[in-house]
Order: sequence, then structure tokens, then C-alpha cells
Amino acid sequence: MEIFLQADTWVALLTLTFLEVVLGIDNIIFISIASNKLPENQQKKATRIGLLLAMIFRILLLLGVSYLISMKDPIWNIDLSWLKVGVTGQSLILFAGGIFLLYKSTSEIHHKVEGRGETHASGNPKKRATLLNVITQIVLIDIVFSFDSVLTAVGMTNGIQGALIIMIIAVIVSILIMLMFATPISNFVNKHPTIQMLALSFLILIGFMLITESAHLSHTIVFGQSVGAIPKGYLYFAITFSLLVEMLNMKMRGNSKKG
Repeated sequence: MEIFLQADTWVALLTLTFLEVVLGIDNIIFISIASNKLPENQQKKATRIGLLLAMIFRILLLLGVSYLISMKDPIWNIDLSWLKVGVTGQSLILFAGGIFLLYKSTSEIHHKVEGRGETHASGNPKKRATLLNVITQIVLIDIVFSFDSVLTAVGMTNGIQGALIIMIIAVIVSILIMLMFATPISNFVNKHPTIQMLALSFLILIGFMLITESAHLSHTIVFGQSVGAIPKGYLYFAITFSLLVEMLNMKMRGNSKKG
């Protein structure tokens, strides 16, 4: 426990916990949208199960971090005149996760734009999703977000003494924080249609980011140009800016209603 007497340990722990919470917001958004398809009495249950599963997956991945790191070695190479790719296990998981996010986000946007959120085109009530179906979707996306989160954590704590313990504590603390705020965030997202559309648009951005990250990990070269990953800072700045603009719009709409 001597590591907790060092200032570097606490700085790393606080930084990593904050980062885990920020990255976990993506998870909460997806969980809130998925659980909204359930009856109201099952929504909180699905949210809690989803976040607890996220914690379990992150810890398991951290315990198997040596195997996770070994997945960066190419398992299949593509060498064409215009395309060079070294496909790795890490890149395949991120690519599949990105495609899944793009599919789910665009299909949700399509349903909402077409006005088929609660009814079919025929006008008959739409059948509610089952708890098992929603949990399955949450498990799939938990694996993707956990994988990305753990890779980021490993990169941040590389070379720090007791890094594994620090990462596990950061994951547990961040999930507990998210459990506290998950219901208010979920209620807020589900009560405001514009926020829902904005959240789904964010998920499209994140899906695209995972695909570019996958290409980066595969050292993809197209027509002699390397495909680089999109810095997460740029993405989260765009998301934060968009949210601030939408908050101003909501405030303005509220004031106009009062007037």
C-alpha cells in the first residue's frame, strides 16, 4: 500500500477516474436510449444492470491486460498497391463496435424521424422490447466501450507503480458516480426530443471515431497516406459545444413560452 503515499498515485487515480466518467457518458446515453424501450418499472433496473456489467467487463479486461495488449499484433495482412492493412484483434473489436453504434444510432434516428417510435406504420401499437433484449444490446455495447476505456487507461498509467490497482479503483469509483447520476441523465435525455436526437448524433460520431481508431491500430495506409485516429479531445469538445448551444436554445424556448 506504499503506492498510496506517493503524490503521483493520487494524481493518476483522480485523472483516470475523471476520464472514465467522461468516457462512461457515452455508455449512459446508449443505456438510457435502449432502456427507454422498456416499461417504466423496468428502466431503472436495466440501467443499473447495464452499468454494473460495464464495471465487471472493465475489471475483467484489466485483469487480462497482458492478453489485451498482445491483441495489437497483426493476425491478417492486406498488401495491395493502394491499400496496406495489418488487421489486429484490437482493431476488429473496435471496428465491429463502431459499425454496431452506427447501425443502432441511424436506425433509432430513422424511427424517430418517421414517427414510428411507439407505433408501426400500420398504426398498431409497437411491441415493447423485452428486458433480455435490451440487456443483450447493453452487454454488446458495454464490451466495446470497456475495451476502448481500458486501452486508454493502460496508455495513461504505463510505467506507474501499482498501475493495475489504480485502474481497478478508478473503474469502480467512476461506475459508482455514474450510478448516482444515470437516472437523472436518462430522464433528461428521454424527456427532451432534441436532446435525444443530439445524443444519437453523438453516438454516430463516436461510432465513426471507433472505426478510425480501428484503422489506426491496423496501421492502415490508403494511397500512401496513413489513417490517423481522431483525437478524443476534439470529439468531446464538439459534443460539449453542441450541448451548450442546445441548452441556450432550450432556455430561449422556455423564455418565449413565458412571454
